[in-house]
Amino acid sequence: MKYICIILLAWLSIKNQAGQDFYACKNVKISLFSTAPLEDIQASTSTGTSVYNPATGDLAFSVGIRSFQFPKSLMQEHFNENYLESDKYPRASFKGKIKEPIDLTKNGSYPVNVTGELDVHGVKQTRTIAGTVVVNNGTVSMLSEFMVKCVDHHIDIPTLVFKHIAESIKMNVSATYTVVKSS
Repeated sequence: MKYICIILLAWLSIKNQAGQDFYACKNVKISLFSTAPLEDIQASTSTGTSVYNPATGDLAFSVGIRSFQFPKSLMQEHFNENYLESDKYPRASFKGKIKEPIDLTKNGSYPVNVTGELDVHGVKQTRTIAGTVVVNNGTVSMLSEFMVKCVDHHIDIPTLVFKHIAESIKMNVSATYTVVKSS
């Protein structure tokens, strides 16, 4: 976990202008949900990490695949071993840039679009993901809901279980950041 935070912080510090503060979150909440004819599948984690550089708009997220917790242990086992192959692909990540300017000194809710690379199951895909940045008395939070198609990331669903697993997974991401002062 510390290793991933260090990598994310290093990535942003390279792009960071001297003297600019950036924002970090070590407990990003991520949930997934899929509905299928026979069974809904849901899981969540609160161990994702993220960094945001408001000077450049750079934004990065990372999450360990094994950190997702399912209500049924068999679902969790199949998710890790058969579909996401978490031993081979232990993390999912997103690195991108927020397109819209955000005034972090003014309270408000700012709709944004973030364009970058979503890396799931070892397959990188360029995506533009909509979200919301909320500023409330100096606290910065980000929220997003988006879909991930299994086929886009070479996640195979055997025909034997296609009624149990949807072809698209709904993702919800929520992060509340703290300021990291740069020297």
